[in-house]
Amino acid sequence: MSRGCAIGLDFGTNSVRAVVVDADSGEEIGTGVWNYAHGEDGIILKSGQPLLARQHPADYIEGLKCSLKDALQEASGCDAFSPDAVVGIGVDTTGSTPLPVDSGGEPLAFSPEYCDNPDAMAWLWKDHTGYAEADCITRAARRLRPDFLKKCGGVYSPEWFWAKALRCLRVAPEVFDSAFTWVELCDWIPAVLTGTASPDDIKRGVCAAGHKGMYNPQWGGYPDEEFLASIDPGLAQLRRTLPDAAYDISSSAGMLTSEWARHFGLAPGIPVAVGALDGHLGAVGSGIAPGTLVKIMGTSGCDMMVSRMDEDIPDVPGLCGIVPGGILPGCFGLEAGQSALGDIYNWFVNSLQPGGPEAGTHQALTRGAEAILPGESGLLGLDWHNGNRTVLVDQRLSGLLLGMTLHTTPAQIYRALIESTAFGARMIMERFQQYGLDVERVRACGGIARKNPLVMQIHADIMNREIEVVRSSESCALGAAIAGAVAAGRYECFGDALARMGATTEHVYRPDDANTGVYDRLFAIYSRLHDVYGRKGCRDGLYDVMKDLLSISEAVKEGIAPL
Repeated sequence: MSRGCAIGLDFGTNSVRAVVVDADSGEEIGTGVWNYAHGEDGIILKSGQPLLARQHPADYIEGLKCSLKDALQEASGCDAFSPDAVVGIGVDTTGSTPLPVDSGGEPLAFSPEYCDNPDAMAWLWKDHTGYAEADCITRAARRLRPDFLKKCGGVYSPEWFWAKALRCLRVAPEVFDSAFTWVELCDWIPAVLTGTASPDDIKRGVCAAGHKGMYNPQWGGYPDEEFLASIDPGLAQLRRTLPDAAYDISSSAGMLTSEWARHFGLAPGIPVAVGALDGHLGAVGSGIAPGTLVKIMGTSGCDMMVSRMDEDIPDVPGLCGIVPGGILPGCFGLEAGQSALGDIYNWFVNSLQPGGPEAGTHQALTRGAEAILPGESGLLGLDWHNGNRTVLVDQRLSGLLLGMTLHTTPAQIYRALIESTAFGARMIMERFQQYGLDVERVRACGGIARKNPLVMQIHADIMNREIEVVRSSESCALGAAIAGAVAAGRYECFGDALARMGATTEHVYRPDDANTGVYDRLFAIYSRLHDVYGRKGCRDGLYDVMKDLLSISEAVKEGIAPL
């Protein structure tokens, strides 16, 4: 077999990242990054509407051009690369990030009429304006189609496809009526690369359709028109534009057009894999397998597991979908996650700017937090600054910090925020285990995993698990490249591709026995707060919580193990 390369394209929250990968060794031989130009860090916001988050699709096209050009330029200096050596291309994006398009597949935001209208742009995953619409969908499904909810954790989320379309229908009916259909970003990018103009011909990926769009082969694909019409006839109209079949990432969405090939100096006809969501392909790049929990740690957090389809698997409340082929072909994909992770740390540093420009940096706060013992500060937080994705599936929840005194320092708060996200991660891991999905191994990828040892050690201590950090700095794009190689036939299956191309382990964080006992005590208190503020009807007088936190703090300071 001759040498070959694969390209992975990762359309993230703030930027596009491209990677050229040696298809034999998995070595990343070229990378390129382009930050979105519109809005604030690439996100279009609207004053007075804190739940709104949109992106201009023009940024995706420009980001594609610039990032891949840079990646190919860097790869050109490697002996393994030549334009003719590129065998396949894969794509991952954020999601659910749907955009309204016309009958020619063009985003409405490309038209003069709608170019400045946020409702006609891509509705970014973190747009939570459709919380009432999501609740409406959930109530209708409980009444009419309870099976729909069993495969998506029991609650439909405002982060997902139908809630966003319904929100647009209600607040911007002129936009909704102008659209021929809505397309997930991870389906639209492969259509652009392959010249698939007609929305009817776009291959929808089962990853986004299943995890975000209530698609499941058990009921014939997407939700039926009768159910959707009971919510709003406009949704039934949208359903008529969607196909009955969706495809996993081993499938080809089409071939690279001659125009794009000339633009990048590549050969036309390169297979482009069906697209998927970034967290899911990050899990692929990180070597996900049954028994392995993969944590993708960035602005938000994604927690992924797979289970073989020949094994019985329970419906797990609070998960973002149990989808056949949703992550790996031949396996059920199980997705959970946190709606904010790095965003919480960045909020504290960038918005509150504690201690001023020098003392309030991530680096300075990390140094201060490293000197604080678990439980010493007396602080405990809930990591719901952007709502709760798992296990409560409630975007109307908000963050909490308990135990502050007149002596509380910015470094203590910073550490407490990190600990809160780790407690949230443990809550997710335990949810998997409660339903019989054994977590035998934990692997982590993403910028936080590779750059912040304090965050990772705290996670290892609180989860009481070894956490393997993968070597790749572009695990999502690497997973996309692996999908491209398989879709192109370079490998017969993902097992073979992962054995050759998957990311290896860079570092292992092991739990510190001196810390796990204190964190177990704090996690018990976190769990009480989690249920009191997150579960309707939970009765727990929290009279003792502040006093318990003070007692733990006093015991730690005196060198005594908290009881």
